[in-house]
Amino acid sequence: MPKGIFNVPKAVNEPVKTYAPGTPERAELKKQIEELRSQELDIPMFIGGQEIRTDNKKRIHPPHDINHTLGYYHQGDETHVHMAIDAALKAREKWAALSWEHRASIFLKAADLLAGPYRQVLNAATLLGQSKTAFQAEIDSACELADFLRFNVQYMTEIYSEQPASSPGVWNRLEYRPLEGFVFALTPFNFTAIAGNLQTSPAMMGNVTVWKPSKTAVYSAYFLMKLFQEAGVPDGVINLVFASGPVAADVVFNHPDFAGFHFTGSTGVFQNTWKTIGENIHKYKTYPRIVGETGGKDYILAHKSCDAAAVATAITRGAFEFQGQKCSAASRAYLPSSRWAEIRELVHEDLQHLKMGPPEDFSNFMTAVIDEASFDKLATFIDAAKDSPEAEIIEGGGYDKTEGYFIQPTIILTTNPRYITMEEELFGPVLTIYVYDDTKFEETMDILDSTSMYALTGAIFSQDRYIIDQATKRLVHSAGNFYINDKPTGAVVGQQPFGGSRGSGTNDKAGSKINLMRWVSPRTIKETFVPPHEFKYPFMGE
Repeated sequence: MPKGIFNVPKAVNEPVKTYAPGTPERAELKKQIEELRSQELDIPMFIGGQEIRTDNKKRIHPPHDINHTLGYYHQGDETHVHMAIDAALKAREKWAALSWEHRASIFLKAADLLAGPYRQVLNAATLLGQSKTAFQAEIDSACELADFLRFNVQYMTEIYSEQPASSPGVWNRLEYRPLEGFVFALTPFNFTAIAGNLQTSPAMMGNVTVWKPSKTAVYSAYFLMKLFQEAGVPDGVINLVFASGPVAADVVFNHPDFAGFHFTGSTGVFQNTWKTIGENIHKYKTYPRIVGETGGKDYILAHKSCDAAAVATAITRGAFEFQGQKCSAASRAYLPSSRWAEIRELVHEDLQHLKMGPPEDFSNFMTAVIDEASFDKLATFIDAAKDSPEAEIIEGGGYDKTEGYFIQPTIILTTNPRYITMEEELFGPVLTIYVYDDTKFEETMDILDSTSMYALTGAIFSQDRYIIDQATKRLVHSAGNFYINDKPTGAVVGQQPFGGSRGSGTNDKAGSKINLMRWVSPRTIKETFVPPHEFKYPFMGE
């Protein structure tokens, strides 16, 4: 069989389309939205390449249009989770033995399909199912996912090429084996790209996966699975199940072949899962790899030397794009008293022109939060702020779920830097601001650093390089992604590997070699060309 050392195409970031009036992508997306809205999909599970349906069907509707039905998915139970694990393990040996260049080809093809014929399908599905605007869907479900696939292929080849030194007469080699078992991928609603990456990154390295998406992102997950199938992912390598979280967890975390957990979601779920895995550790054939990106209480810190307009734009975009439902969304801000009035006026002006409504109307900047549970939680915090002597709602504060789960972009001004909405992750369009005395910048950094359990993203705004240096050093553990004079959102694959520490996760940086290394178990191979034939060493001579 012919062999070769193959160079994959150099990864470059997928260009982001604008969807401006008159552009072809705008017309294509609108047409695709109409097509998907005109039909009700019947969405099965995909196990071992088979479409699995049940008698327990669940309705799917857009968060911004709760009376419209997009389709139904087939809810599974523990038997389907067992089926998915069995299918994965059955596919494991053949998939692991496949030459790496063929695995690379499959996912490079998936990226090209995504950038081409699947682009508007995934964008429309994300827009309708998760209430993302056209631009937010584009940077997520089209561009970021294509970037994950292409850059991960490149990182895979870089990992395989990293080999040890060899001494005279010896050839040392490192073989990067997939894990011995299956990987469980539990994916969130807020990024279709994350849902597409958490099972493909282990699969790319030769692993087999069981994938459970958020129930509020089943719609886009269905199209992702169709994409993977068309790209040539073999049956059983990625198995999509719709069992409830507790049911899936009970089966997966008690299975002896459980080998890895790839997760994005809440800190509470991740910590409880880690505890369960620890309690079951004696049941597993190997020590499972646990990789998670969890919550955030992401901040903006402005110094008196800041550019006020830049801070205001960072607040509006960072806090309210995609309704504040990004893991990295700005949810607390520390602003100097000498610049507060100026920044407040600029943000107020932004919000006066910010439109909220269904994402099918491309003039809307914001749309609905993901579901009723999220809506009710956010409304509770807003109502509490209205009644608190420590807080004042200075923008927004309104909400309505008559037609969809709409919450106005809301800003809370607090006199207490440890007020509850400065500490707890809300995951919605609510920003809390604390105005500090200009002379207490260092004290404010101490407060910021100790207020929240999270450490995902953060931003410093200053025109003083000494202040930037000071904040970068003082806040070193406060964020895994730290921004200087920019909003704390918008990490790009290949440019800003994403992940946080403390309560925000294991910081294994999705979209980097760091992450892919978690899905292999290296084996060292030493070959001696002329082995010794006697046991005595020279020092033993007389």
